Amino acid sequence: MSSTQIILTENVPGLGAEADVVKVRRGYARNFLLPNGKAYEVTPRSMRQLDNLKAKRAEREGRELNEAEELARRIGKLKVTFILQTGETGKAFGSITAQDLAERLKQEIGRDIDRHLLVLEHPIKTTGEQEVSIKLHPDVTAKFKFNVKSSEEPKPEAAAEELPHTEKSRGPRKRTK
Repeated sequence: MSSTQIILTENVPGLGAEADVVKVRRGYARNFLLPNGKAYEVTPRSMRQLDNLKAKRAEREGRELNEAEELARRIGKLKVTFILQTGETGKAFGSITAQDLAERLKQEIGRDIDRHLLVLEHPIKTTGEQEVSIKLHPDVTAKFKFNVKSSEEPKPEAAAEELPHTEKSRGPRKRTK
């Protein structure tokens, strides 16, 4: 199979980033990348434009990094409390999910944060101080600390109370025919 070299004009997952010179199959370049404006062919003129593209890429990446660092600082300063529905014994009925956290962050800082950026292994079902990492940028990770309180304070006597053992243990029952 024949291949050709192209210059990417935007990030293409699995292939490269903006201003990268990559080698791809001719059909992929001719039928997808070039018509959709995601790349252009390597020519002497386009190689001169490559420096301009690289400068734009560096400027954009620097701006994104600064925005991510500022957002991480704002998230780090937040003091948020979640209320978790619990029963009399303190057992949680629901949980706090990544979607709940993303919605609350949007309310607090006024900016959308994709729930997939939140590093949450499992939904939160316990009360107390919690911490979740947020991957804002490949180089920037924010720590979101929040408090989870119960909607109803657990009653200590209910949790300590056990069921009385009224049944006596009987041996195995005999089968009757």
